[in-house]
Amino acid sequence: MTTINKATLGGGCFWCIEAVFKRIKGVNEVYSGYAGGANKNTANYKDVCKGNSGHAEVVQITYDESKLKYYDLLTVFFNSHDPTTLNRQGNDQGHQYRSIIFYHNEQQRLIAVELIKELSKSYKNPIVTELVQFQDFYKAENYHQDYYDNNKNEGYCKVVIKPKLEKIVKLFKDKLKEGIK
Repeated sequence: MTTINKATLGGGCFWCIEAVFKRIKGVNEVYSGYAGGANKNTANYKDVCKGNSGHAEVVQITYDESKLKYYDLLTVFFNSHDPTTLNRQGNDQGHQYRSIIFYHNEQQRLIAVELIKELSKSYKNPIVTELVQFQDFYKAENYHQDYYDNNKNEGYCKVVIKPKLEKIVKLFKDKLKEGIK
């Protein structure tokens, strides 16, 4: 039986997280966007980049729970970024790059709490990933969608995104869509 669910996650630049989840088996759709701010009028790249909109760069994932459990989705998420750095991923700095999970229901929240507790034992520094109840998702501008796949030769894609993808491919071979290497 197909059970379609949503997950909304932020782990730095949305281009990176989107590229990762587009390759995971059971993921139907991934959209880059913004969440967490109080004002929908500031849910745009220009305002979010200023760092004071309250929004985080996130992805919204639609996935098939019969093929990919939320726990496994979050395991990929935690391995695709550094959840111990506050408001920063690599050179991307600011509140908009925070590690954050917007849970859509109580079950997602409980799974996230348990996984964070479990993973905390393996990190030298504390996990700073925020857990926040989902409110709204605002899809990013069209040029942000499928960014890595459309711009593989760009410097940021080569230097930042490609190594993350290589790590995920190595760690999660069994969770990759067919044909992904």
